Amino acid sequence: MADAHDTEVEPGTEETPALDPELLARREAALARVLKLGDPVLKSKASPVAHFDQDLAAEIERMLAIMHDGMGVGLAANQIGILRRVLVFQAGHDAEPSALINPELAWVSEEIALAEEGCLSIPRVTVDVERPLHIRVAGLDADGNEVLIEASGLEARVLQHEVDHLDGVLILDRTTREQRKGAMRAIREGLEYSPPSVEPEDAEAPAPA
Repeated sequence: MADAHDTEVEPGTEETPALDPELLARREAALARVLKLGDPVLKSKASPVAHFDQDLAAEIERMLAIMHDGMGVGLAANQIGILRRVLVFQAGHDAEPSALINPELAWVSEEIALAEEGCLSIPRVTVDVERPLHIRVAGLDADGNEVLIEASGLEARVLQHEVDHLDGVLILDRTTREQRKGAMRAIREGLEYSPPSVEPEDAEAPAPA
């Protein structure tokens, strides 16, 4: 998931602010390692992790480095071509970067929030996505210990976005048909896309189905 610095309403994406050339080079190198829309791995469901070993620890460290250098707030293993249920996240610059293994949504609130989301695997595109505002996510930490995370707001959105990745679900699957069509058109033409600023009911165009 794209970083708030890349977002208009996190986790969407806007133009990248001026960066130190070294940071920019690191960011571009990190993003080059992230699979992009069209790769079949992104639409595949990841398998549960069974072994908590040095290979897993190295995988987590690599994911954290890519997320950090890519200026993201979350990353799922299948975004770098590994079909295992591993995600990393850091919902805010003051938050501690964390890994979550075999995550499952244990509870979601009835209260829903709508916000723009972007994705490291779909550069230069943001779409509106509705998600539960409060959630509980069960899983394991990097050592195999059980954890239960209660999250709200941005953290809840980031975790749901990354769990979606592990299930082969992208933000284009979560938005309206109108925005999905607009985003795909922009991608084909090499353009940026963000949701229209005018609400459908106020616009001349028909509301999305």
